[in-house]
Amino acid sequence: MTFITIVYSVCAVIGGTVLACQVLMTILGLSDIDLPDDLSADGADVADGGDAGHAGHHGPSWFVGMLTFRTLMAAVTFFGLAGLAGTSAELPNELTLVVALAAGAGAMYMIHWMMQVLHKLRADGTARIERAVGQAGTVYLRIPGQKAGAGKVHLNLQNRTMEYEAMTSQEPLPVGARVVVVNVIGPSTVEVELVPEPQRISHA
Repeated sequence: MTFITIVYSVCAVIGGTVLACQVLMTILGLSDIDLPDDLSADGADVADGGDAGHAGHHGPSWFVGMLTFRTLMAAVTFFGLAGLAGTSAELPNELTLVVALAAGAGAMYMIHWMMQVLHKLRADGTARIERAVGQAGTVYLRIPGQKAGAGKVHLNLQNRTMEYEAMTSQEPLPVGARVVVVNVIGPSTVEVELVPEPQRISHA
């Protein structure tokens, strides 16, 4: 067995084992998908301002954004597998190396693309608190009056029951009171008001 064949074998075994463990842990819920890392290039583009899109096409940021542990393991795995396949087919060493590098790069890009798709699907299914304005809900934990403290409310948002902290500038709101969201105060806090009497009767 030549040295290059040993390298291909080690890459295939180690990369494949780690990648399989990652997939298994994700399926079992023991590990989450590393979406933030996979989308780091997008985050950097936003932080860079108006020139971000230009830099993404002409600078290294688009490539750096793909360099996550998961994509690297995929690249190593397919580099090794393609190298072993080329060696078994008795291709010239130079051609085998080119094929292995291309397979590794392709696998890295494919995994990165899949993570972006999953991120978009997850983002589309995430309840956005800003959409809560105008939505009716029910007080779950008493809300002090005059914004003296926060209670909690349950809202039906995007066909999901969501629980948010809530404050009110009105009188204290008891548990079970019907309220409507009038403002978003923070990432998990809304401002509510008591639903007018006719609306409360119609919801009874």
